[in-house]
Amino acid sequence: MSIQPAQAPADPAPANGAPPAEEPPAQRGGGAPPPEAPAAKEKRPFPSALTVLVIVAIGVWAIALVLPSGEYRVDSEGAPIRGTYHHVASPLTFGKSVRELVLSPVNGLYGIESSQTRQVSPSAEGSLFGGAEIFLFVLAVGAFIAVSLATGALDRGMNRLAWRTHKHGWMLIAVIMVVFSVLGSVEGFAEETLAFYGLLVPLMLALGYDRMVAVGAIIVGAGVGVMGATVNPFSIGIASGFAKVSIIEGMPLRLLMWAVMTAVAIWWVLRYAAKVRADPDKSVVGFLPGDRERALATSKGEHPPLQGRDKMLLAAMGFTFVFMIYSIMPFAEIFSGSGAKPYAWQLGWSFSQLSMLFVVAAVIIGVLGRLSEKRLTDAFMKGMGEFLYPAAVIVLARGVTVIMHNAKVTDTVLHAMEHAATSVGKGPFAVVMFIINLPLGFLIPSTSGFATLAMPILAPLSEFAHVSRGLTITAWNASSGWMNLWIPTTAVVVGGVALAKVPYNKYLRWLAPLLGIYLVLICAMLGLGAALG
Repeated sequence: MSIQPAQAPADPAPANGAPPAEEPPAQRGGGAPPPEAPAAKEKRPFPSALTVLVIVAIGVWAIALVLPSGEYRVDSEGAPIRGTYHHVASPLTFGKSVRELVLSPVNGLYGIESSQTRQVSPSAEGSLFGGAEIFLFVLAVGAFIAVSLATGALDRGMNRLAWRTHKHGWMLIAVIMVVFSVLGSVEGFAEETLAFYGLLVPLMLALGYDRMVAVGAIIVGAGVGVMGATVNPFSIGIASGFAKVSIIEGMPLRLLMWAVMTAVAIWWVLRYAAKVRADPDKSVVGFLPGDRERALATSKGEHPPLQGRDKMLLAAMGFTFVFMIYSIMPFAEIFSGSGAKPYAWQLGWSFSQLSMLFVVAAVIIGVLGRLSEKRLTDAFMKGMGEFLYPAAVIVLARGVTVIMHNAKVTDTVLHAMEHAATSVGKGPFAVVMFIINLPLGFLIPSTSGFATLAMPILAPLSEFAHVSRGLTITAWNASSGWMNLWIPTTAVVVGGVALAKVPYNKYLRWLAPLLGIYLVLICAMLGLGAALG
């Protein structure tokens, strides 16, 4: 801390009105000026999400050089067979591993997993491993939001909604989080949440909150549902299939965990939201230019009722989001179990179709909003450009996963987990199962991919500890969900904070106490589940 030089008190003015005494030459500039206090050193800002991911990629690459390569033999469904792990020669020389590091962003975008070698590269023949579909989905959402804003209807609708709910903003946040949590629990609502930032960030700002409230409502709201999944076919369904048990096994404990953790999530976000609304200086993330003006505009009196065209445009925007949710819902698997034949009216869309849904919807809304061809195309391209940064972040996160995949060290981590789980008794087994899954959750943020890799190995270990396989599935799912609330290798987190313009480090600082609360609650409930059988 710098020390300011002492200042002598000013001489009092003469009582008789005589002019003040002449200053000594040193004070008039004839002598050396008093020493100035050293300028305070500016605090170095935390790296951006892109820089963090580059650092993570280099760190993961360095670890992959040290860990021994190994693999399990797999069955006809591509699942590893327990007891078949063996060391293999690394498929990468040092020169090739450097090439993998350099190409990781390319592989993260459109890397292809070879059907023969299972290696990922841009020139392989096989299935898409990269995140090109999500990349295009984010850009399409950006175009949709920008065109919607260009019509003016979205701004007017948000301002009207914020004015109508200004005194009950907490209730709106709670409803949003419950809806997202239910969707996360029953169908794994995750990457799809990226479409909602363009709507909820300005709404939260208009209600007098900050951007972190929007991030918490979206990421934590949906994430806690995934963490307490009940019948999610992409996590619980796949895991139950590989564990050869019904999706219903372990349901009572998962329902309890979902209810408790959702309530805690809502309490955490609302507690912070109330604090920020009462005193904006307590915001963890601060405010960007124009953020506070939204809240001031909302509080300046009644906003005029919406006109017919605005209502029509807002209905079209709302229908787009509702139809998106309908199009991805795996209704047959939710009601009939994993692997059930889809209903005739079930769409089963993926991100490719969703991207075009938002592109087509953007054009329709632009036409209904009477935008000229130039205004429509300009808004369309502007929106894609504004969403390019979070889309690039998602690609880099996927590239980190490719590095571990191509080095063949993921199975090595899984084998270490298998060894650790067999060395404990019934009591701590579920807690240990939760903890040992955490490292693999960092490497494989995809719940379906994680379940396919881990569950064939971990589920049979339940017999050694005399616990149900349903409990093992519940512990694994909680571990995967807990990691997906914060790790930089998942598009949901790094893409979400980038879209909301919230620094990743500030999100971690805000979330850290909640992660600690969840860690204690999960371990306690898993221990209770093991004790009660």
